[in-house]
Amino acid sequence: MIQRWARERGAKPATIAGTERDGRAGVLTFNIPGYRESSRIREIPWDEWFHTFDLRRLNLIYQEQMRDGRQSNFFRTESPDREDG
Repeated sequence: MIQRWARERGAKPATIAGTERDGRAGVLTFNIPGYRESSRIREIPWDEWFHTFDLRRLNLIYQEQMRDGRQSNFFRTESPDREDG
């Protein structure tokens, strides 16, 4: 489902440069053309993205469409292990 959602938006798996830990990807994100563009976004392979996603036991919260029916690019990752989550 995650890859389908990303593919429909032209999104590539990515991490935020400078947030890496012990040689592994840091904050997970997507590089979506025209959305949240930043020089700190570094694309990574899907296997590395999913390895980090699974290792941290993350959930992906995403929106398919906005209220007006247009495609939405909104997403965030969350950890069920966080005390404030």
